[in-house]
Amino acid sequence: MSQNSLPVRKEAWSGGDTRLARTVARPMVRFLAQEAASGVLLLVATAVALIWVNSPWSESYHQLWETELLIQIGDWVPLMHNGHPWTLEFWVNDALMVLFFFVVGLEIKAELVVGDLASPRVAALPAIAALGGMILPAGLFVLVNLGGEGIGGWGIPMATDIAFAVGVLALLGSRVPQKLKLFLLTLAIVDDIGAIAVIAIFYSEGLSFGWLGLAVGGLILTVAMKRFRVWYIPMYVGVGIFVWYATYRSGVHATIAGVALGLIAPARPLLGPRLGEGIEDYMSGDTVDPLSVREANWKNKETVSICGRLLSILSPWTGFLIIPLFALANAGVQLSSEAIKDAVSSPLTLGVVLGLVVGKPIGITLFTYLAVRFRIADLPVGITLRHVLGAGGVAGIGFTVALFISGLAFDDPGFIDQSIIGILVASVAATAVGAGVLFTAPDLVEDSEKSDSSKTSEQIGQH
Repeated sequence: MSQNSLPVRKEAWSGGDTRLARTVARPMVRFLAQEAASGVLLLVATAVALIWVNSPWSESYHQLWETELLIQIGDWVPLMHNGHPWTLEFWVNDALMVLFFFVVGLEIKAELVVGDLASPRVAALPAIAALGGMILPAGLFVLVNLGGEGIGGWGIPMATDIAFAVGVLALLGSRVPQKLKLFLLTLAIVDDIGAIAVIAIFYSEGLSFGWLGLAVGGLILTVAMKRFRVWYIPMYVGVGIFVWYATYRSGVHATIAGVALGLIAPARPLLGPRLGEGIEDYMSGDTVDPLSVREANWKNKETVSICGRLLSILSPWTGFLIIPLFALANAGVQLSSEAIKDAVSSPLTLGVVLGLVVGKPIGITLFTYLAVRFRIADLPVGITLRHVLGAGGVAGIGFTVALFISGLAFDDPGFIDQSIIGILVASVAATAVGAGVLFTAPDLVEDSEKSDSSKTSEQIGQH
């Protein structure tokens, strides 16, 4: 085939020179590539929900999410809640959110195998800090609500919203040391593990051990398929749907199935990096045919772990669609004068705000200080306790998981509204506190001649 007869490679539409591509498409692509993008979309979805539910068209908001979506196989309706088909809101919270928690499970697995959590010494500090960021907020909430009807919401202020937290740090730019971002990300992953455990143990009800056994059996089958090197993705999808359904019917919240399946996914590639590096040499030979191209493509794909591939595929869907959709479905609360009055005088609202705005930063900073003081772990070079306090403030943005736990903790619409108002107020206040502390934190110049231990001592003293 002559060079002139080769097919012309067409440029993607977004790469063209049209006005729409230059003014809309390419800016949108750059926006979606930013760390803060998913947090911005989450904020927009929340604002739309609040405006919509407090507008003259508020009835349409409730009608939309109460729309029943029926799946029927003969006379069998498999997806029922309290004797009724699932509503659109229930599909978002109990089906789509399973994908979000599946991605969380993948992130945890990646961190445990090849990330910061793979090294006990490195993981110790953010893990201990996360523990403080869960215990103290829950303790403050219980202290405020002891003996009250809202005590069941103690898990709400334990949560950290990774999307919002990372977005705030990204907006602060160079004011935030890179190691602090890694510290907060690792802390948030451990925080997710704690939230998942709380949901599984304390917010599941009416256990059916028969269905639970079937769910566990599905997980065992998934592990066996992985052991026998079954790589046909539709089989895993089918087993995954079965595990999700069995988990839902067992009484354990269905999202736990997503986490469990994510933790099973292989986090190491099938082929090592050396085999991957040899693909180019393999393809440069004289006898390249379609079978060789297919084999080379397979080898190239298998140099990336299944966990990594799934994260790259699913993260945009969860970050840019599922989580904003969840916020749109759950953040709608009527901010009438009566609702605000009830929230202001409610121990439930106060407990959520105190837990997230006060308990989170103090718990994280206190446990970090104790870990360093007793030489369990070291502060990363270039980070002081003031940076940790700021990161703790940002970690007080509990939004997504906090809303999720609120829906599990309460059936009373009044309690749900009070907790949502508390979450919204706390998220705004935590953003202001965390950003304010980090923005005013002094810049540190790393001195390579100092030993790590002397740096750590200096960092503890720089509040």
